[in-house]
Amino acid sequence: MSASPSRARIAVTGLGTVNPLGGDVASTWQAALAGTSTARTLDNDWKDVYGLSVDFACQLAPGALDELPRPQAKKLDPSGQYSMVAAREAWADAGAPEVEPSRLGVVVGTGIGGIWTTLDQWDAVRERGARRVNPFTVPMLMANSSSAQISMELGARAGAHTPVSACASGAEAVSVGMSMIRDGRADVVVVGGTEACIHPMTLAAFANIRALSSRVDDPATASRPYDVERDGFVLGEGAAILVLESEAHAAARGARVYAYAGGRGMASDAHHISAPSAEGQASAVREAVADADVEPKDIVHLNAHGTSTPLGDIGELEAVRTALDHTTDQIVVTSTKSMTGHLMGGAGALESLFSALAVHHRVAPPTINIETLDPQTPMQIAQNSPVDLPAGDIAALNNAFGFGGHDVTVVFTSA
Repeated sequence: MSASPSRARIAVTGLGTVNPLGGDVASTWQAALAGTSTARTLDNDWKDVYGLSVDFACQLAPGALDELPRPQAKKLDPSGQYSMVAAREAWADAGAPEVEPSRLGVVVGTGIGGIWTTLDQWDAVRERGARRVNPFTVPMLMANSSSAQISMELGARAGAHTPVSACASGAEAVSVGMSMIRDGRADVVVVGGTEACIHPMTLAAFANIRALSSRVDDPATASRPYDVERDGFVLGEGAAILVLESEAHAAARGARVYAYAGGRGMASDAHHISAPSAEGQASAVREAVADADVEPKDIVHLNAHGTSTPLGDIGELEAVRTALDHTTDQIVVTSTKSMTGHLMGGAGALESLFSALAVHHRVAPPTINIETLDPQTPMQIAQNSPVDLPAGDIAALNNAFGFGGHDVTVVFTSA
């Protein structure tokens, strides 16, 4: 397995996250390996007030935002708060690399953006009048708020971008960041995704299209990818940020490298707004593997999109098998959404972080809550327990697919 001779490798040198499992990378990884469920009944009156049929979700870990100064927090939507805390951890974890501002970029995706700000300020103008609208409303609600705020924090002038491709947004941000380095626009790019949409409107909307699990009597086991009784996803929230560097820049400063972002593939289904297409998913996987210049036999782990839906879970794995010419017996599959819930626009970023850590530590986190494995599951699942990955040169896939037919795959290879 080797990098494509036409381009230098891209190192992952920093990681940061806030999510339902933890308020930093270390606690998140520990909780993931322990197979921790974070789905809980919401401690509020939304069910009674709004008549919600689903009143549980995977909320941010307690204390995750404690280090964010209150004056700054008040000027950020929750989605912006999440990404800022994660970005600060990732930047510190990378050693705060010295880089010319014109060679530093930021790419942070989101699926929905500042929905809390949007709806709260609509309530303000409707109930109390125009003068009561927060003057920071527009900078808070705009989808590019996170990338803009992080770029200002770090002084990044190579470009600040915001992919908005539903649940593929975070993984697409990783892909765009890779392209910025490959195209010579930047030496270092801070990439990731964020989402804060656990809100009565979004819960109602997803429940009404029957996308959410209705397991209200036992929310802790509701997210159960590949189980025969899976019935939908659980909504989650949070952010994940990765620091990407050209291999030369990372080597010159002696940076610690978790893994290499080796390849990326992107496709669009042009098929249906919410129903997935195996053809589009297979195309993204095939392109990413070719881009990384790895062989199917080198791929030992898949952090799957795996949302816990009856149709999507098995279809994704069949698409991967098709893309890899059925060379998949060595691949250990994980859906970390079984523990974190579905972070929407932040999902692909958090799962990229998990993929880099899996390659780095050579262990695949578990898919939890599997009581009876679906007999149609065509690949090996890390069922309820972590699975060790082999020594030597290895690669992992991260899949992220979004409503609208957005398909993204990123390949991470061992350092």
